[in-house]
Amino acid sequence: MTAPTVNPAIFREYDIRGVVGDDLTPPVAAAIARAYAAYLDRRGLASRTVVVGQDNRASSPELARAAVGTLRDAGFDVVDIGTVITPVFYFARVHLGIDAGVMVTASHNPAQFNGFKLAYGFGTLHGEEIQEIGRLTGTAPGSAHRPGALRREDVVPDYLAMLREKIRLGPHRLRVVVDCGNGTASLMGPQALAQLGAEVIPLYAESDPRFPHHHPDPTQAENLKDLIAAVRRERADVGIGFDGDGDRIGVVDEQGGIIWGDILMILYWREILPRHPGTVGIVEVKCSQALYDEIARLGGKPMFYRTGHSLIKAKMKEVGAVFTGEMSGHMFFA
Repeated sequence: MTAPTVNPAIFREYDIRGVVGDDLTPPVAAAIARAYAAYLDRRGLASRTVVVGQDNRASSPELARAAVGTLRDAGFDVVDIGTVITPVFYFARVHLGIDAGVMVTASHNPAQFNGFKLAYGFGTLHGEEIQEIGRLTGTAPGSAHRPGALRREDVVPDYLAMLREKIRLGPHRLRVVVDCGNGTASLMGPQALAQLGAEVIPLYAESDPRFPHHHPDPTQAENLKDLIAAVRRERADVGIGFDGDGDRIGVVDEQGGIIWGDILMILYWREILPRHPGTVGIVEVKCSQALYDEIARLGGKPMFYRTGHSLIKAKMKEVGAVFTGEMSGHMFFA
């Protein structure tokens, strides 16, 4: 079979992303999966097992099938966790004890996009590792002794149980508007908060990959207008908006004011630092000086660092950080 032409521009700093039909097709997805299999072979992955998940985009099932078939042809067993938010994908790797993983998602991007987050070891591939995947996309398929097995696992109940175990709300029953933007969080976002005891008012919580009401990117004020209106109308305590794959949040206070990422992190640090005095506080470079100053005031050790979820997670592991986040609404609790 002739190898497809792969646009090198889709291999970005911390993920792979492109326009479906132009940059990303099933043959291109297969080429990326073949390159990833070669990458894992070079590192001697002992288990030869890969977790595969996908977001709710219309193109995700077809791209995921192409990736799964290629991985199995290369001799890797695949654990298919279905349509899940990206945090469930991260959880599944730890919960199932599987190092390698492929998440088919374009995160907060418009509906015509899709992409891949590739994981190995502690975190997701980034920088030179993704460029290596790009270089390996012309790799000829290896000859496997046997095709890999396929099994399906529903890890969502265990993920929800983990949240119940780790999170305790106070005595006041919170009234929360949850705007899922018709993204993947529609499948479990309201349920996750309701099980913690919150009174949940769902907004656009029907999975629809056309994103008909607004683009699911809560870092843009334009996309929070309906959430703000609902918080005021319902007299809610707080409003939470999710992006397309459920790994970014936007927060609105009880008056409808937007709490941007750096201010949200200040609120988190005010609870975290008294419990972890002197800990390192990574401040993503797009954040305000106010965050840096507040970490220092609370007795932490602030340090500026680069943007990018993969980069920040790697830095967290390096310095032993207990928490950090990005202006983009990614929040990382170690």
